[in-house]
Amino acid sequence: MPSTYSPLKIELIATGEQSGTWGNTTNTNLGTALEEAITGSADVTFSSGNVTVTLTDVNTTQTARNLRLNLTGTTGGARDLILGSGCQIEKLYLVNNGCADAITVKNTSGTGIAVPAGKSMFVFNNGTNVVDATTYLSSLTLGAALPVASGGTGLTSLGTGVATWLGTPSSANLASAVTDETGSGSLVFATSPTLVTPVLGTPSSGNLGSCTADGTNAVGYRNIPASGAAKTTSYTLTAADVGEFVELGTGGSIVVPASVFAAGDAISIFNNTTGSISCTCSAVTNFYKGGTDADINSFSVTTRGVATVLFINATTAVVTGNLA
Repeated sequence: MPSTYSPLKIELIATGEQSGTWGNTTNTNLGTALEEAITGSADVTFSSGNVTVTLTDVNTTQTARNLRLNLTGTTGGARDLILGSGCQIEKLYLVNNGCADAITVKNTSGTGIAVPAGKSMFVFNNGTNVVDATTYLSSLTLGAALPVASGGTGLTSLGTGVATWLGTPSSANLASAVTDETGSGSLVFATSPTLVTPVLGTPSSGNLGSCTADGTNAVGYRNIPASGAAKTTSYTLTAADVGEFVELGTGGSIVVPASVFAAGDAISIFNNTTGSISCTCSAVTNFYKGGTDADINSFSVTTRGVATVLFINATTAVVTGNLA
């Protein structure tokens, strides 16, 4: 009976066969075939194309039987190392890709595993596909910090409190991990935060239109901005005019409304014409001319004059300035 071969193509001598020569076959099995499968290394050379390796029924050295496959040569782009005829068996490979491009190790069917250029990987041929040989490690110790490019931090250790914050990312734990923080309390994000007694320093910009100076009174101006363009028709004051000056041009006049303003609201009126302009304030319950006890229904601002209306409360106001 002739010899048969194992899946790794190790020759199996039939009973009574190879009288006087079986020792040579056995030595080849032990010294070549088994060593290749356990510790062997073989080069696989690429030349701008895919490469196929096979296993055949011969008792000689065979590339596909080796544990380590060392990929060399010129790929000219991503290539495949195909485990072809006879290789559809369960076998572990250590693939060292010394080429300039990724090489996918695969069976004649299946998706296989891509080994990056310049990297080594353990892969397992399960007979139908080539898969990762290792998918789980219970623990891992590296000889050096894992670089950022590989998904690590590049750090050899974590600062005091950082591990605690990573495990429980609270505001308090973050403050403990940071060494140059200022203030205390909860972490603040940009949209609608609530700050408790902050010291703002000198902000470079900002809009304080909705802020107050003391919890009640609105923040004022260090200058007096204009309330729009000059008025050339009758204009009724609005809450938006508070803290600003209203310019009157030819044909312009002012109406002071009731129940619009609150205590402390003040508006200046500038008459930028050659004649006096009469303004109406009859809707306000008590409207006084400054320096008098006169409750008036109207007032006139002189040529190039300025008059300021100050509200004492919602229904009482006083006007002072260049009045006719």
